[in-house]
Formats: sequence, structure tokens, C-alpha cells
Amino acid sequence: MCQLLGMNANVPTDICFSFTGFRQRGGGTDHHADGWGIGFFEDAGCRIFIDTEPSVNSPIAALVSAYPIRSRHVIAHIRKATQGQVRLQNTHPFQREVGGRYWLFAHNGDLKGFTGRSGPTRPVGDTDSEQAFCHLLNAVLAEYPDGRPDEAGLLAVVTQVATEVSRHGTFNFLLSNGDWLIAHCSTQLAWIIRQAPFSVAHLSDEDVSLDFCQHAAAGDRVAVIATAPLTDNEAWTIIAPQTLLLFRAGALVASVSTAADEPAFLPAEPAVASA
Repeated sequence: MCQLLGMNANVPTDICFSFTGFRQRGGGTDHHADGWGIGFFEDAGCRIFIDTEPSVNSPIAALVSAYPIRSRHVIAHIRKATQGQVRLQNTHPFQREVGGRYWLFAHNGDLKGFTGRSGPTRPVGDTDSEQAFCHLLNAVLAEYPDGRPDEAGLLAVVTQVATEVSRHGTFNFLLSNGDWLIAHCSTQLAWIIRQAPFSVAHLSDEDVSLDFCQHAAAGDRVAVIATAPLTDNEAWTIIAPQTLLLFRAGALVASVSTAADEPAFLPAEPAVASA
């Protein structure tokens, strides 16, 4: 199973601490060794690093761990290949321009018998993941030709796509265009929101601790989403399967069911998971 990591914050924030533990899952504490990638939104730009080497050994991953790039929206992925060869074009996160904005997408899972709808966005590689991403964007463009849905419209389209695509297998994913971050749990995802009063966190995958009191201001708020909790001394919230969450400015603002036999909109989880 691939590994996902996302961050959504109300102020530009670096992800060095979380990524230091996360990269160990790419050949260190776990067996995912088929490449990795990470994308940072910075104003209208998007800085992406991808590599086909295991993240635990990658010099590029070591640079990212030590380089405090500040962003309000980050998506990272460690790959275990199920479809498509180990090549750069098959390495997540995938990036496209829609509506004059960059969109990033990373997927954990395996989709069988899935064929995406035709449209202006097309896959470059040969993974089910990139095909699902293009399918999702083409669905957005079919409803909103300018590529700029409002939040309610966006949630409606992504919920429909997630429900549809999940019928073909496991469809855990992260999606962002730099305004918000959407996390869909098909089988396994967890989240936490850190805000004042801050405390000391200890990584699960490496013996590293960080006192956020020394690195965050009183008004900072950061949501972190991962396939499995990255720390072993904080209270992470496990996302129920077939649930889609939307984070904005470091807060959980919407929770939607993608189960075909359930009502779509659910009450949002509490906005803060205490550290």
C-alpha cells in the first residue's frame, strides 16, 4: 500500500518534521520502494520534487527534509507500484492546470477495470492513479467549463467521482489546487490539527521530537493528513472508510459520505484534535 501525506495550514509552514518521519516509510520502516514525490503550493506557483529512488535513500528526499520550504498546502506520496512501471511519469503527485490554477493529486490504492472519461486532461504515464486524476478533472470541467467551481459544486463533483471510482477498488487520495485540501478515505487515513496550546510531538518512524511551542505562533493552525499517524504521542483522528474531508486554512470545514447507500453530507468532525 502506498503512503500519503498532506498538510493544510492557515499560514505558510514547513513540513520538515513530518516529512522526516514520512520518508522512512519508503524502504526504511516500510517496504514501499518504488519512488516518491512531494508538491508545495507557493502563491500561484507549485514546487514539485519527484524521484524513482526509495525515499529513505534519496538525496532529494534528504534535501526536502532539511529545506524549510514554507507552504500552506502540501501533498506527498510514497509509491508501491501496482500498475505502471517505476518511471518518473508514473510518480505522484500528479499536476495539471485547470481554471488557471495548478491542481495536485496523489492516490493510494489499486483500481481494477477502470476507464476514465474522455476530456481535455489526459494521462502521460500508465497508472490507474493518473487516469483517475484526469477523470476527476474532466468531470469538474464538464460541470464547470471555466474550471472554477465554488466549494459546494466542487464537493458535489468530487463526491460523485469518489463514489463511482471506489467501486473499482481502493481509492484513498489527496487533492488540492492551493485554496483547500481534500482527503478521501477509502480504507485508511488519519488526521490531526495542531494549534495553541502546542506541545512536543515524537515521530513514530524515527526517534525525533519537536517542541512546536518553539516553532509556531499563537495563531498558527496546521492540519496534517497521513495514511497512518506520523507521531506516537498525539491524538490522531482515524477517518471512517468512504468519507471525504475538506480542509481550509488548517481547519476541517466539510465531511461528506461517498458510500453509495448513505446521505452525502455528514456533520463535520470537531475542528481540532488536541495534541
